Amino acid sequence: MAELLVLEQVSAGYGRATVLQQVSFGLCEGEAMALLGRNGVGKTTTLNTVIGLTRQQGGRILLGGQDIARLSPERRVEAGIGWVPQERGIFRSLTVEENITAVARPGRWTLEAVYGLFPRLEERRRNFGNQLSGGEQQMLAIARALVLNPKVLLLDEPTEGLAPIIVEELLAAIRWIVREEGMAAIVVEQHARQILAITDRAVILDRGTVAYTGASGTLAADTAVLGRFLGIGGED
Repeated sequence: MAELLVLEQVSAGYGRATVLQQVSFGLCEGEAMALLGRNGVGKTTTLNTVIGLTRQQGGRILLGGQDIARLSPERRVEAGIGWVPQERGIFRSLTVEENITAVARPGRWTLEAVYGLFPRLEERRRNFGNQLSGGEQQMLAIARALVLNPKVLLLDEPTEGLAPIIVEELLAAIRWIVREEGMAAIVVEQHARQILAITDRAVILDRGTVAYTGASGTLAADTAVLGRFLGIGGED
């Protein structure tokens, strides 16, 4: 498969601070990647750098072979980057349906398609964003990113702070998006074993650098690496 998104020796941070140091990895078309690591090692900064919210200090970011480093976040979205931030970024004063249709672009993911993925959103279609539960807001954030019909989807801690039953529902939706729909995606997630089960490849960051890269299945079975970099024991 052709590489869709490539980071080449990327260094980036905020202001004068450097968080990422010469980070390199590639994401192929139709591939799902788990981006893992302990808190504060640069996972969110990596996604923020891809979308253009940090000060990139070196290296290249290629999308479909084109360097997007000089593009604004808005232009990167137009180029094919879909982003679901930790803060969700929904319009709280708009209804569910207005949130979705306000950003929709032509493609496979339509209003009807995201309602099929998240029936609860269709049930709440006339509710305002501030009337939704945390789980429903996260569903709406993912739906908004999908109707942009991106080439690659970035998901930053999509299950953080949610009840276990909602976590299961969201992980099932992400599994469908990447497995059945073949969407290229990078997922930052604290539930490492659960996300490894539905991704193809994993990258572990440690202190702003790539400490490990390999197949998700291989990492899931490597208790030594999981313990060293993620603090996960054999029974987790």
